[in-house]
Amino acid sequence: MRLDFVKCHGSGNDFPLIDARDLDLDDMVWAGVARALADRRGPVGGDGLLLLTGGDKLHDFGMRMFNSDGSEAETCLNGLRCVARAGFEALSIERAEVQLKTSSAHAERDADLAPGVVTIRETAGPADLDVTQWPLHGAGHQIVQQTIAALPSSRLFTAVAMPNPHLVSFVETIDDAELVVIGELCEAAPDWLPNRANVSFVEMRGADLFVRTFERGVGLTDSCGSAMAASVFAACLTGRVEFGVELSVFNRGGLVRGQAESDGMVRLSGNATYDWAGSADVDADRGIAGDVTVDRHFNDEIAAWAGLIDAIA
Repeated sequence: MRLDFVKCHGSGNDFPLIDARDLDLDDMVWAGVARALADRRGPVGGDGLLLLTGGDKLHDFGMRMFNSDGSEAETCLNGLRCVARAGFEALSIERAEVQLKTSSAHAERDADLAPGVVTIRETAGPADLDVTQWPLHGAGHQIVQQTIAALPSSRLFTAVAMPNPHLVSFVETIDDAELVVIGELCEAAPDWLPNRANVSFVEMRGADLFVRTFERGVGLTDSCGSAMAASVFAACLTGRVEFGVELSVFNRGGLVRGQAESDGMVRLSGNATYDWAGSADVDADRGIAGDVTVDRHFNDEIAAWAGLIDAIA
């Protein structure tokens, strides 16, 4: 089958995005489409697949996100901004309630991070601290600044679901190799963590954060929106940052503005940048994409984002 999509990114977290409101494909097919289009060895590549889906009485539209391995995530906040932009443009609106897999989020246009950088503000939550719902076995109901006996690490972690599960550790200096070891253990779905979890190391940089994440279903990634949200909330929960104060959250892909409230709601404001639009033949059964056609490059947006990255580098 041939599918149209837009290649987009939020804070460097890149995806093919499909308007699926009129497409009737089952979950197994969408998983195969994700493996095909998000395969870094293939002609498109990405951290996953985003779908713009239809709305209902409570939601203007919906979003689904499939990881590059074909598994479906509860949410993806960098991806949500891109889907929200597509939904806004499709429906000629500037704010919306968005249906996610297990929750909802609010999204609206925000002041641009920089000239020409389309910026969306999203509100997600409330953050959930009950790890028995993940489930994470053998560590009680909450993990706040605690070691986790099942991990090969003496680091202190805080567990936050946004609503996908995150283990957050504040470190002096991020060690990618150490993060990969812990992330791969969680990725392996051990008995104590059967649904896996995302793992982030976070550096405090003055009043701001730098986040590095091993993302469930993806691996070590330059950016993960829900990890940034979980890290902002964890920073407030552990007294490193005050609730209600906006800060900058940096990662290898760029930055967002973040703010957590004491009621568990977290707001992120960041880019929703289109790189190119096109189509591809997809063999969902084999997870293979081919014959890609590029219809349009969004050169002004690409340049605007590059200018912002250069300014903060």
